[in-house]
Amino acid sequence: MARLDRYMLSQFLLLFGFFALVLVALFWINRAVLLFDRLIGDGQSALVFLEFTALGLPKLILTVLPIATFAGAAYVTNRMSSESELTVLQSTGSGPWRLARPVFVYGLCVAGMMSVLSHFLVPMAQGQLSQRETEISQNVTARLLTEGTFLHPGENVTFYTRLIDTDGVLRDVFLSDRRNPDEGVIYTAAEAYLVRNGEGTTLIMVDGLAQRLNRDTKRLATAKFRDFSFDISALVSKSAGRRISVPNRTTPAFLTSWDQLSEDSGDSLGTIAEEFHSRFAQPLFCVVAAMVGFSTLLLGGFSRFGVWREVVIAFGLLIAIDGFRGALVDEVLTDPSNWPLMYMPVLVGTILVVAMLSVASRPSLLRRRRRGAAA
Repeated sequence: MARLDRYMLSQFLLLFGFFALVLVALFWINRAVLLFDRLIGDGQSALVFLEFTALGLPKLILTVLPIATFAGAAYVTNRMSSESELTVLQSTGSGPWRLARPVFVYGLCVAGMMSVLSHFLVPMAQGQLSQRETEISQNVTARLLTEGTFLHPGENVTFYTRLIDTDGVLRDVFLSDRRNPDEGVIYTAAEAYLVRNGEGTTLIMVDGLAQRLNRDTKRLATAKFRDFSFDISALVSKSAGRRISVPNRTTPAFLTSWDQLSEDSGDSLGTIAEEFHSRFAQPLFCVVAAMVGFSTLLLGGFSRFGVWREVVIAFGLLIAIDGFRGALVDEVLTDPSNWPLMYMPVLVGTILVVAMLSVASRPSLLRRRRRGAAA
């Protein structure tokens, strides 16, 4: 690799790392606040919050990589243009195609990072995250240890406790069980305890009252009790036999029969086709993002005021191409045989880049266009 290529590639990667770090931090703070409020509000520890945050980072990084790729390419190109570096390089015989070579290598480097994320790290992290969310949702003990709030640990079940002592005693407990359509039962107790019994959990209520309403006869029966045990293990369904969805599987899992994969995961063939081909199309889109940012700014030429107009145009082109990709996803979900449409935005972006570089390689055409605009 020539010294010019190494210089430009190092600048691109340096600015890419900066923009990626900033964007990930911004998105992470926004999501972390909501996640912290939800988990801590449900009685989870700070370690669970850190675990969920770490498992969500790969997908977050995957989302911001194309934006950081474009931002790095546009910023470096703008700086080199404003400092006349591009003008000097072009005057020494380096044409647009030659200058685009390190940009293409830069896009390939980011595409390689994104491929590792999309094919392996993100599915593995999402699969682990889904499993942990299921475990958290089935942790009835944690869901009941929230004082002063009416909670719904299961369908047609309401739980409330006024106060939780430091030794774990629940004061002034209210439990409404409406799972039986023929009758509803309300338990109130002065205090209660949560007791683990193997894999199950039992709520022991002391000095309370049970009120049973028969909906057919409209009769209410009450009974006082000194102590009463209520098995709350059945409030949440078990996770045995839980299906692993397609987004939570690594790419080698797609190399089997898709019909069998659809049966095992419960997802349609269109979902499988869209997920599989998007993992290849997204890294290629990073190459297009880098080339669009460079080639559009290259058309602007040298200006003491910079090429911010071209930056806005390049960003608009990138948004349009990405929006075009979103419109094609529905076609693939409906008919899996339309999977080539997933690569259409990459093809459109490539044609656009080739056209802009071809125009930039003809300076006489650009000068006539500028003179016409000035006139």
